[in-house]
Amino acid sequence: QVQLVESGGGLVQAGGSLRLSCAASGLTFRTYSMGWFRQAPGKEREFVATIQWSDSTYYADSVKGRFTISRDNAKNTVYLQMNSLKPEDTAVYYCAADRWGGRHYAISGEYDYWGQGTQVTVSS
Repeated sequence: QVQLVESGGGLVQAGGSLRLSCAASGLTFRTYSMGWFRQAPGKEREFVATIQWSDSTYYADSVKGRFTISRDNAKNTVYLQMNSLKPEDTAVYYCAADRWGGRHYAISGEYDYWGQGTQVTVSS
């Protein structure tokens, strides 16, 4: 049974930082591409960042230069370091796993497994 468990969310002031973690189990982690998505109230879920099984990384334009995605295959964990946070970054952040990876990394339907989400709130 595949499980993805996010942690690290919370309340932070604008300009601050948070690091999200996603611990995976039940899958061969190093062979999966991992992604972070987010969903704000009243909005659709949107792509944030991905790290492919090859370690290639891609980011949404809105977070480029502020967020960094990384993975530790020995710990079956993917991270999202978020710096210079803005109120518009407020959302539930979800971790996702994609067995095949590839160029459609920004499409949520491409991902096979999802975590339960962790709330990030940025105050102004």
